[in-house]
Amino acid sequence: MISMDSVVFVLEMVGVVASAISGAITAIRREMDAFGVVILGLTTAVGGGMVRDILLGQTPPMVFIRPIYAIVAMSVSLLTFIAVYLHKLHYNTKLYDRALLIMDTLGLAAYTVSGMGVAYSRPEEYSTYLIVFVGVITGVGGGVLRDLFAGNRPYIFVKHIYALASIAGAIACALLRGVIGQELAMLAGMVVIIIIRITSAALKLNLPKIKAEEAEK
Repeated sequence: MISMDSVVFVLEMVGVVASAISGAITAIRREMDAFGVVILGLTTAVGGGMVRDILLGQTPPMVFIRPIYAIVAMSVSLLTFIAVYLHKLHYNTKLYDRALLIMDTLGLAAYTVSGMGVAYSRPEEYSTYLIVFVGVITGVGGGVLRDLFAGNRPYIFVKHIYALASIAGAIACALLRGVIGQELAMLAGMVVIIIIRITSAALKLNLPKIKAEEAEK
């Protein structure tokens, strides 16, 4: 039988690859050089996990103990840069947007539930509130750092249902864990996140916000 540690590791690798690609795409759109692309991809891929580990008292963070995370993130980022460079896709905005949505969604889903899995595997008895919070921070943390480093307003605050999708998936995972088991609960949490994100993007759903001209009236 596959151990929970193995399940979490696989999910984290999915998150690393997807997040590294989304970070690399963002860097390319901001016209960064190859080094900038690799660094932004790495930051996106491991940023949320680093915050999670610090919150759980895991020091140094796992990325510094298991170099495989950084190696995979940098390799994927560099390959993304090379693929775009060779195929001259710099100005294919629709392709970028679609790829960013898919990779961002997959990374968000994988990292949210894997973050919860890490918290569940710790010997300490954490509250459900803390575990859900850790999952969400793991899911959105890398994307927030990516956008800040790229000079963008964090995606989480301005477009589509992002953090709420992570919260909904984390809550679903926590509630179902005692009913269908942790592995299936994590899968269910991922499905919830993916459905919410893709649906909100397809229907162009966003949370209400006040535009500057409206606020001045």
